[in-house]
Amino acid sequence: MKALCTCGVLAGPLFVVAFLIQGVVKPGGYDALRHPVSSLALGPYGWVQTAVFGVCGLLTVAFAAGLARLAGVRRKIGAVCVGLWGVGLVGAGLFVTDPVSGYPAGTPDLLVDHSTAGTLHDLFSVLAFFSLAVATFVLAAGSGSGWAAYSVLSGLAFLGFFFLSGVGFQQDPALVDTAGLWQRLSLLAGWTWLTVLAWRARAHAAAS
Repeated sequence: MKALCTCGVLAGPLFVVAFLIQGVVKPGGYDALRHPVSSLALGPYGWVQTAVFGVCGLLTVAFAAGLARLAGVRRKIGAVCVGLWGVGLVGAGLFVTDPVSGYPAGTPDLLVDHSTAGTLHDLFSVLAFFSLAVATFVLAAGSGSGWAAYSVLSGLAFLGFFFLSGVGFQQDPALVDTAGLWQRLSLLAGWTWLTVLAWRARAHAAAS
């Protein structure tokens, strides 16, 4: 179980560091403040983000398998939700997103007709975000008031920033130029919570 929990400790930092570095070096007019992380899979070196989705998703599924070994129905439900977050990441990597907010260059800000791959990408992404949000609330209780408060606040921040980014990607004038930032803040809140959860579970496994 300790090794499985270590997978969870590694997944979040790897995903965050990857999108931060790519957001700086990505060629072709990519703007990390404006464009979503998923758009890193488009254009030059897009395979890097595709690989990041797959690797981090599989690491998360492995962690969920370890988390499911902990006693309690609530923890097992939370483990399923964490696993679905991982599955959603893998699916988002398998199916590349459609262009949004004018990236790659020459594409419209908002597509009218979506590709099958783009639609599946969006469905897996919604599954992932919804599942991780549920996990923060399901696993909030049972480990002290400090952890409960942190989990609930993380879930609210995760959803709040995700909502703002979604509005921005729909080309709302007030948020379109910062939609990428809001999405990254959402991901940072979610991945940080998941990393702390994995660290706590790993410590529990080591003490057992």
